[in-house]
Amino acid sequence: MGNNAEIRRVDREIVMATAKLEAVKRGEWWPLTGSEKRKVFGALAGGSRSVVRGNSPSRAESKLDRLSEQIESRLETELSALRTVRETLVREDAKAKAKNVAAGKKSSSWW
Repeated sequence: MGNNAEIRRVDREIVMATAKLEAVKRGEWWPLTGSEKRKVFGALAGGSRSVVRGNSPSRAESKLDRLSEQIESRLETELSALRTVRETLVREDAKAKAKNVAAGKKSSSWW
């Protein structure tokens, strides 16, 4: 039974990671870590400064694009790792159940 609880916990984490990834793709900031938020603010400030000076904010925009790709990549990697953990837990649970069933059949054959 303990393994089922662990699988449910990982399932909840997968749902949360998926929600974070979708939020980042929509441009929301809540899933970002503190350092990622600081980097985004820095890029925005750099772009604003360029605009105020009459220059193109293209460098800041490309920096924001790179940051966005890095954040999405981090979340996709996290999601992939969680799915791998879930598969491992399910496989272990199935193996344990098969072992218990096999052990049960052996003992019942004596009667």
